[in-house]
Amino acid sequence: MKIPLPFLSVSDSAKVKPAGRPQIIPPTTRLPEPESNTFKGFFMRAYARLIEKIDKKNPWYRGSLPYSLLMLIGLRWRLRENNLYDTHLPGALSKAPDGGFKASYLTNRTADGTYNDLENPMMGSAKSRFGHNVPLEYAFPDSEPAIMTPNPREVSLRLMTRDTFQPATTLNMLAAAWIQFMIKGWFSHGSNQKENPWKIALPQGDNWYENPMTILRTADDPTRTPEEAGLPPTHLNVESHWWDGSQIYGSSPEMQKFVRSGIDGKLKIGEDGLLHIPPNAPVQPSSVPGWWLGLSMMITTFTLEHNSICDRLKAEYPHWTDEELFQRARLVNAALMAKIHTVEWTPALLANPALQIGMRANWWGLVEEKIYRMFGRISQSELISGIPGSPKDHFGVPFGLTEEFVAVYKMHPLIPDEYSFRSAADDSVIQELPFDRITGPQVDPLEEQLGMANIFYTFGTSHPGAITLHNYPRHLQTFERPDGRLMDLAAHDIMRTRELGVPRYNKFRELIQLPRINSFEEMTANPAWQAELREVYQNDVDKVDLIVGMFAETPPPGFAFSDTAFRIFILMASRRLNSDRFFTTDYNVETYSRAGMDWIDNNDMFSVLLRHYPSLRPALRGVKNAFAPWNRVS
Repeated sequence: MKIPLPFLSVSDSAKVKPAGRPQIIPPTTRLPEPESNTFKGFFMRAYARLIEKIDKKNPWYRGSLPYSLLMLIGLRWRLRENNLYDTHLPGALSKAPDGGFKASYLTNRTADGTYNDLENPMMGSAKSRFGHNVPLEYAFPDSEPAIMTPNPREVSLRLMTRDTFQPATTLNMLAAAWIQFMIKGWFSHGSNQKENPWKIALPQGDNWYENPMTILRTADDPTRTPEEAGLPPTHLNVESHWWDGSQIYGSSPEMQKFVRSGIDGKLKIGEDGLLHIPPNAPVQPSSVPGWWLGLSMMITTFTLEHNSICDRLKAEYPHWTDEELFQRARLVNAALMAKIHTVEWTPALLANPALQIGMRANWWGLVEEKIYRMFGRISQSELISGIPGSPKDHFGVPFGLTEEFVAVYKMHPLIPDEYSFRSAADDSVIQELPFDRITGPQVDPLEEQLGMANIFYTFGTSHPGAITLHNYPRHLQTFERPDGRLMDLAAHDIMRTRELGVPRYNKFRELIQLPRINSFEEMTANPAWQAELREVYQNDVDKVDLIVGMFAETPPPGFAFSDTAFRIFILMASRRLNSDRFFTTDYNVETYSRAGMDWIDNNDMFSVLLRHYPSLRPALRGVKNAFAPWNRVS
């Protein structure tokens, strides 16, 4: 947690000054007194420091269930205290946006995320800056030639390329579709700038269509001022930072106006239950890189869910206007998605007993769901009764997503290269297609041809890829963008992470309170990978890229991704709820309505799927988690 600048003494700042780097004291927006300055805060700080020392010798997952839970509580506190950094200039977030304040903002989410925090209305809004999870003095990208070392294309070809598909057998493909659905509404750096691209020399024998390979740079931040010349580069998130369903509703008034039908609060969708985006849409999804069948099916389903929520609210409150129905349904739909992500998707990917309890506790508290349903909240404490409905807490730092959060969610190995579409009625094969046939403008006709129930059944009964080295989709290494440009997305991921100032693997671990890796043998138990890493990174373990290290690392038992990635996850996943007024102080009947709160409480991914695709019922019979493999109906 960052103490506001008046409380940061010279001796305190000297403790974190790194050798060879300029000292950076981050600009700070003044926030309410952080909890770390209370008696509870002093106790928790001492507890968290003790836990950190224990964790480095005996990681949290190598112990009993009580040990793991107590460790995770301390680790999260330590990360909140040390790994949240804002990049805005003082006062930037407190400025009133164009149009000023309206009374409706007290109970409605704005389209662009402004006025979630009423004292700092620009906080978390669309076109505000990404923050960092590492001290800003470590967020400078390397200059050339160091930023090109080792060659990103060589890293892609030699360490990432999928030799044989390695499945994640505890998951189904909905898990892969879901996370991109979430990311679509969480963050985007926007259109890349075409001037002065990165130029990557091709390794010997590489037959890429151009030499050098070009990778477009991330767009510059137009809000940067000359006074910030000594600070690390900053970049804008064109989406709202809040968990507000912007992948469906958009992050601008124009997009929100376009998606609404104007009748009973509902969104536009065809009578056949498909989106059918018209040519006059502000954004054509098929023209945006990353549009594929998995993303479309999720957006379609939660558009239908929004309209079902409107029907329920209309029945309960028949006097409500189109505007009132839309705003309440949007709140409910966004909260339901956050709940599904917290208590269903995450436990599916992190199948560890402590995490099963911890993630459910994020939503319902340690007293669990049964007590919540019987008595409601029994405490203001998020630990006892969950984050939704607890007091809002920014942990002393303005809320915003971070460049490191973006980096750890680069989980492209989840995507298979080949798809066998099957019938939900009898499991028979309908059609087999490669990944490049289920992207872009091919999505709409494919949904009409296959039928959404069959598509969901196919995804529910097939596996995504394991998040490891040598499992990157080949189709994404030769991905054709909607504008016809070819790109190696693996090389792009490597270059983008370096460019955005995210430290390399070993420094990153050090800065998030994990022990450094001293050898390639410590990084991975796979001897072949050890040799490849040593050769590509010229025997220097400190040069290993964050993504490569996370893919090479052996995950904790039951985990689909590394413990290194998990540290940012446990910090940022709960923070996204803690900081949001509509998940904390305004998560109540007065804001959502009684019918809206009941909808959130009584629904999950199972009920959403069966409401809109009831023919999936046989495949879901007896399944414990909608993101785990389903039954084959044959």
